[in-house]
Amino acid sequence: MWKAIVLCTILSLAIAQKARFDNYKVFSIIPTTEAQLEILRGLEEIGFSFWEAPSFVGRNVDLMVAPHLLPDFYTIMIQNGVPYRLHIQDVQALIDETTPLSRSTSFDFTNYHTLDEIYKDLDDLAKQYSNNVQVLIGGKTYEGRQIKGVKLSFKANNPGIFIEGGIHAREWISPATVMFILHQFLTSNNTDVRNLAERYDWYIFPSFNPDGYVYTHTTNRMWRKTRKPYSSLCFGSDPNRNWNYRWNTGGASSSPCAETYAGSEPFSEIETKSLSEFIESIKDKFYAYISFHSYSQLLMFPYGHTTNHLENYDEEYAISSKAVAALAKRYGTKYQNGNIAETIYVATGSTCDYIKGVYKKQLSFTYELRDQGRYGFLLPPEQIIPTGEETLDSLVALFNEAEKHGFPKET
Repeated sequence: MWKAIVLCTILSLAIAQKARFDNYKVFSIIPTTEAQLEILRGLEEIGFSFWEAPSFVGRNVDLMVAPHLLPDFYTIMIQNGVPYRLHIQDVQALIDETTPLSRSTSFDFTNYHTLDEIYKDLDDLAKQYSNNVQVLIGGKTYEGRQIKGVKLSFKANNPGIFIEGGIHAREWISPATVMFILHQFLTSNNTDVRNLAERYDWYIFPSFNPDGYVYTHTTNRMWRKTRKPYSSLCFGSDPNRNWNYRWNTGGASSSPCAETYAGSEPFSEIETKSLSEFIESIKDKFYAYISFHSYSQLLMFPYGHTTNHLENYDEEYAISSKAVAALAKRYGTKYQNGNIAETIYVATGSTCDYIKGVYKKQLSFTYELRDQGRYGFLLPPEQIIPTGEETLDSLVALFNEAEKHGFPKET
């Protein structure tokens, strides 16, 4: 019966012109025992969707529940004594609130933008700032799109920093924040921002998952993965579980319908395969890697497969501590920092781990941007600019502190 419900739900989303989430609810759950944690981990297999996955006893879990599954949800929670509270009353209402009815004629940061609008802006910036901005094609997608980014440079022979956004399609604040940072690097008169922008070369890609991002605009706002079909009902893998470093050794799924599906093998997705080839081609041109996700307000660093403090943990912890302190100053937004596995959950096959594990880049960080669940993936567009501002504050502090630790270091 459960399998039939799940298959019907997936099929309805697959054939619908645009998926709707009327009366879908998001609950905040805090497991108090290991037994409760295991019960929660099994919910995805029977049709529930995690926004914030189970990780540790005492750590918050956000679960989206379809209307027809509400009675089962309440039964499971009550029978097992699992504490929960309603977080979002109606997911569709929140989608409607955060999706503009009309779009600006110019590129701005008061609305979320489509992939075409983002790519046009990258092209426009390359024309407007032709001495500093060069369009790059970092890869291609299953549906034939380019993975477009830019190189931003103000002088020759600068050390490089790579910025990745939008690897998970539904995390719209990620590409928006990346684009905000790019614009600030070009236009800000702030001395600290100018110094940061001009002393490095920047390789900036706002969307590592263009097919998925387009799909969130046209068909299913809550889509996470790529769009390669694995069966008539299951599409895509999680592109942040598909990189060839400790692939599928924890925190990923072997089920093609799961949101954390690791793919059929490392680099099974053309997106990750082609991007890995691009990164290989510039591996000597950057020393630091920054990945932007949402949500949870975290600043993390490798590794995702173990809670052990490996390699230059102490340096990355000290650097990230300065960054989160600087981020909090403007709006009071509190971030937690630490190793991926102990700060959020075990997760393998990510870009952040791949860059450090394969290329030995000692500065590899992942931001989980606003918020902590009030809006989750549906952060209102009014928060784009504040999120961008405080994140840029943190980057200034991060790389100032990195310099104090001797980065970039001779290899």
